Amino acid sequence: MERIDEVVRARWQPRVRVRQRARAEADGFVIHTRARFGFAAPAGSSDDPRVRWITQYLPGEVARELFAARDAGAGEQQQMVILARALGHAYFRDGGRRGHGLHIAFTDVEFADFSIG
Repeated sequence: MERIDEVVRARWQPRVRVRQRARAEADGFVIHTRARFGFAAPAGSSDDPRVRWITQYLPGEVARELFAARDAGAGEQQQMVILARALGHAYFRDGGRRGHGLHIAFTDVEFADFSIG
């Protein structure tokens, strides 16, 4: 993912980058990924981590947190923690209505694609 980030930064026009960042921070974004995802649960549980295809909207506050982390020099692992927490909240916890206090596993990312707007 790091190499992709470098290529995008080199080619993406600075003003376009600023507009897209502002849009993601205001309106949120959609992540489409294939990764090992689930609660750290006993084997056989329906929420046991397994490879899943996920397409999920995440709010602007997540984009702000990701950009702030990147701007502060956070590595890919720290950004994955932010995504895991946000995906767990939106996907499994139904926006905070269930699954409180469970640890989310988000590993073995095969790909991740982000769309804004």
